[in-house]
Amino acid sequence: MQIYPAIDVRNGRCVRLLQGNKEQETIYGDDPAAMARRWQSQGATYLHVVDLDGAFTGHPQNELGITGILKKVDIPVQLGGGIRTIG
Repeated sequence: MQIYPAIDVRNGRCVRLLQGNKEQETIYGDDPAAMARRWQSQGATYLHVVDLDGAFTGHPQNELGITGILKKVDIPVQLGGGIRTIG
């Protein structure tokens, strides 16, 4: 079994929403790249990243935070949220 740790990014922070409710948010950190490095240092071989603002608006919103993740880890990153077309 392969486990993908998830980093959900909203307003530039690492969060979890209770049952997808934007009003019930728990903040886990202000630095998505640091969270990604932490997961990698704990043995993660893949990451799953979601741009929650992008998912709600229909287009990417947290490009800076996601780019930071890609620069700080050397494991594959799966991305979702706000992506409606390829290219």
